[in-house]
Amino acid sequence: MTVPRTPPLAGTPGGTGRSGTDPARTDPARPGSDRDGHEHTGGDGGGGEHNRSDGGERDALRPLLTVVLDALRTGAASRGGPFPPGGPDAVAARTREALGEVFPAHGTGAEDALRHLVHATAAGAADPADPLCAAHLHTAPLALAVAADLAVSALNPSLDSWDQAPAPSEVEKAVTAVLAAEVYPGTETADALVTTGGTESNQLALLLARERHGAVQVVCATSAHHSVRRAAWLLGLPEPVAVPAPGGVLDPAALDDALTRVPGPHLVVATAGTTDTGRIDPLPLIAGLCERHGAELHVDAAYAGALLFSERHRAVLAGVERAHTVTLDLHKLGWQPVAAGLFAVRDRARLAPLAVTADYLNPGDDTEAGLPDLLGRSLRTTRRPDILKIAVTLKALGRTGLAELVDRTLHLAQELADRVEARPGLELWDRPTLTTVLFRPAGATDDETAEIRRALLTEGRAVLGRARADGRLWLKATLLNPHATPGDLQKLIELVEGGTRR
Repeated sequence: MTVPRTPPLAGTPGGTGRSGTDPARTDPARPGSDRDGHEHTGGDGGGGEHNRSDGGERDALRPLLTVVLDALRTGAASRGGPFPPGGPDAVAARTREALGEVFPAHGTGAEDALRHLVHATAAGAADPADPLCAAHLHTAPLALAVAADLAVSALNPSLDSWDQAPAPSEVEKAVTAVLAAEVYPGTETADALVTTGGTESNQLALLLARERHGAVQVVCATSAHHSVRRAAWLLGLPEPVAVPAPGGVLDPAALDDALTRVPGPHLVVATAGTTDTGRIDPLPLIAGLCERHGAELHVDAAYAGALLFSERHRAVLAGVERAHTVTLDLHKLGWQPVAAGLFAVRDRARLAPLAVTADYLNPGDDTEAGLPDLLGRSLRTTRRPDILKIAVTLKALGRTGLAELVDRTLHLAQELADRVEARPGLELWDRPTLTTVLFRPAGATDDETAEIRRALLTEGRAVLGRARADGRLWLKATLLNPHATPGDLQKLIELVEGGTRR
């Protein structure tokens, strides 16, 4: 079987997003029938007889999936662009009207509820599949990953005990081992846990450092993600020491000074892909300083981690393998539905503090008898197997397919920067490192720049972020759609230029 070189994103079928996607319906036959035209029995989606394991739940899902896909399509058409127009009050009013009575005495039935609420949600949603929706690290997921996520929701396993998820637990074990090896090639002790994202992964890094060293002192750049400071507060650790980040990256000389004068033990948090500018801290220099000072190193690579899959770009992450722990997020440059976070460790022995025993989940005699103990794989108890969508993606696309998506998206950022530089009415902050491009109208004040962004949101024309760099406010385009075209980039520029004439 040949895998398409650019697999489709899910998006919203029939919407205005130009991702070239309209996910095929699960069943081309009419709702309520199998492919051979036989009528469904026992499964109206409204809470009839209990679904059996012989496929009855799939029969109940088929007609409802058709309703959902149709509602996504009509909702996107109603929205008419990458973002619902009118501003917060207008969006709230339309949504509340569609909701109607939230909890009526008598239900409206499954199809009616799905049709109205999915339509309203799509109509009032930001559509990350639209190339003009480029504010945040918020991606349109691959259609195949969404389909895999549906299977997880239908089966509803929980990875807190083996008897709830025998096969999913083995999938997770195999896939996390492979991904850990991407971060730490040739390291037999490497391992990885599945998390809800960068925030949970960063919290785990601080927690495990605290369990090893006590009140560890966190040292990070001023450009580090806010979750680092929040994790220190949550864990009762000292306020992190923030060192300067000129040009958006940690200053190694300032780090050396901090590690020399601030009492330890130290946990240095470096960033591979800052939220505001997409910059990557100088990882080899930082790793060397940590080794010289005896400090632990955690790298928050939630944004840039997927570059490990690309032969063309993985060199920019050189040094990440010297970190003790690493954060990855595949719901960014991995095109997965939220959540798809990972926390990689160079030595799985570091995960020992997470071990816990609950007699109803992992009693000692079951563990001794060979039943896998899953509780130490997360701080959470009930936990869905988010690894399945990742496993399907890796299997379907392979290394070359995923690398192509990464490479295409990074190339788009360079092209947008080229186009901004070619426009005398626009100013580019700097050439992009990843997929984040900062620009602003030449001569505009910060207030005027902020107003252009808000006007585009209110009109529903485009979704741009904002970032402060070098003391000024910039519009931020975070490009994550590998199917965007040069025409899409040009349209984004023209909308910003039009905003200066309002």
